[in-house]
Amino acid sequence: MAQTQVRNALEPLSTDEIQDATRILKDGQTLPARYRISAMSLREPEKGRVPWEIGVGMNGASPDREVHFVILDHDQRATVEAIVSLSEGRVLSYEVIPGVQAPVALEEFFECEQIARADPRFQEALAKRGITDMSLVMVDPWSAGWYEDPQGRRLLRALAWVRMSPDDNGYMHPVDNVAVLVDMHEMRVADVEDYGVIPVPKQDGNYSEKYNTPLRTDLKPLDIHQPDGPSFQVDGYEVAWQSWRFRVGFTPREGLVLHTVGWDDHGTLRPVLYRASLSEMVVPYGDPSPIHRRKNAFDAGEYLIGKLTNSLVLGCDCLGHIHYFDACINDGAGEPLPIPNAICMHEEDFGLLWKHIDFRTDETEMRRSRRLVISSLVTVGNYDYGFFWYLYQDGTIEHECKLTGILSTGAVMPGETPKHGQLLNSDGLYAPIHQHVFNYRLDMDVDGVENSIYEVHAEMTPLGDENPIGNAFHTKSTLLKDESEAQQMTDPLAARVWNVVNPAKTNAVGEPTGFRLVPMGNVASLIHPDASVAKRAGFMSKHLWVTPHAPGEMHAAGDYPNQHAGGEGLPAFTKDNRPIENTDLVLWYSLCSHHAVRLEDWPVMPVGRAGFMLQPVGFFDRNPALDAPKPVRADGAHCH
Repeated sequence: MAQTQVRNALEPLSTDEIQDATRILKDGQTLPARYRISAMSLREPEKGRVPWEIGVGMNGASPDREVHFVILDHDQRATVEAIVSLSEGRVLSYEVIPGVQAPVALEEFFECEQIARADPRFQEALAKRGITDMSLVMVDPWSAGWYEDPQGRRLLRALAWVRMSPDDNGYMHPVDNVAVLVDMHEMRVADVEDYGVIPVPKQDGNYSEKYNTPLRTDLKPLDIHQPDGPSFQVDGYEVAWQSWRFRVGFTPREGLVLHTVGWDDHGTLRPVLYRASLSEMVVPYGDPSPIHRRKNAFDAGEYLIGKLTNSLVLGCDCLGHIHYFDACINDGAGEPLPIPNAICMHEEDFGLLWKHIDFRTDETEMRRSRRLVISSLVTVGNYDYGFFWYLYQDGTIEHECKLTGILSTGAVMPGETPKHGQLLNSDGLYAPIHQHVFNYRLDMDVDGVENSIYEVHAEMTPLGDENPIGNAFHTKSTLLKDESEAQQMTDPLAARVWNVVNPAKTNAVGEPTGFRLVPMGNVASLIHPDASVAKRAGFMSKHLWVTPHAPGEMHAAGDYPNQHAGGEGLPAFTKDNRPIENTDLVLWYSLCSHHAVRLEDWPVMPVGRAGFMLQPVGFFDRNPALDAPKPVRADGAHCH
């Protein structure tokens, strides 16, 4: 029997656990001759069995640990799910999941590139464009999506760029109008699409230091010192900071996860958020040209975005007094691939927390804001994403996604101005318009499990006795009783927010305690509802979805979006229009970042930002940051 040494039941799988789980699987189950273990993740215990208090185990007993496998069976062209018990040392189940494709494995990225490069038809298409040195050809495997019946084929759609030298930025030189369809079951090229020669742009666009000298010389060092250490306490993956208590998690599909986020209110732990994670994301491109119209990658469900997590570096990715959490993923054989420093946690000064000057007494009170940052960064081909969770002293939780990296580029004929993209130079290089749509799964437990949700907005009071001079406006709050009522869009003109309340708990004025979801900028998806990607990413059609908690409902586009025709995930979850009043609520928030490309985004993008807040509303009886201490100046004196 495998021995597991964990502090709590939600800790990510360790290196030893991945090794043990793979050994148990292979000892207890005959695997196909040609197989690949796509993903291994902790099978989390049932929600009601997990204690909120950190430092508290499962009734004092060692937690049961189970591992969920997704296995690609190349021989049978099938996807298999298996469950292995580490605690019992045996295989609990092994089941073929019909009609689905496993996510793209890490090894398939490199295999697809090698297969495409070696194909004579692809080489011929490149030769027509004057490209003969295959060692300089850069092939990015894109998911194939769904546009026709794949007939059992496991497809990747490879797009090409070419470097002018080994260390060149290949994305400067797209080989447009060519795509290679690769069957990863048969390990061969199924088709080469060639829509006609467009000259490959040749102009320079490198971004590394050696190509961009001289560098600025007027930037002075910025050092952050905490001589007494940080204000947080860490035990394994459990964290206490100020009044916040929570657990850090990680999965290969979602990446960074926050568990059991609660507030210690003078010795009483008040639940807020049971589980928060990126559920899915899709990047639909708005260019109708033959190559770019089929770009719509599901970075979580198709590529397992957690597996693409960076190892972070002090002073570079993270600045200050840092605590790192390690993670571990698996390779295709089920062997562990550790990711040191996968998650970074540190404190930041965040400017003003609150202030007031009493001009009659000349008395000043002010406090500076401190926030706790929990973050990870991933690289998905050309794009890089940072996922940042912020906890504040006033009880606010914020999420911010930072978007950077390199544009996915194309080429147009000399002298042409593209309608659906932005020219980047005079050599025909351009970048198509596109959107990044993230969906976050927020399992809310505000002061307990049974919650309700209200749509809240501001509106003018009609002219009349109640509003005689036309100045009156008020807040209107509407209870959302079922899943269809809760499918909503943001409305910044009406200051729309959504309040999650606990009807059984009241504050000092007799109102239910709550937290509200506050949009911080969002746009609508511009994809036509009949488009393939709109059917596959149905969550894009609404900014807010609300469901009652159900253990199997974890992913906004379904468990297996790879090569799937669509209709799974949130549209399927909500088709029965279940009641959502006074129950265990899950909020699904779709956050759309619209990217109309600028020249300033080339050759590498400055960070763009998108996010939302969870903000207490009547959760406290007054400002919970009144007890923050006064800031101290460099000379040791208090600010006043």
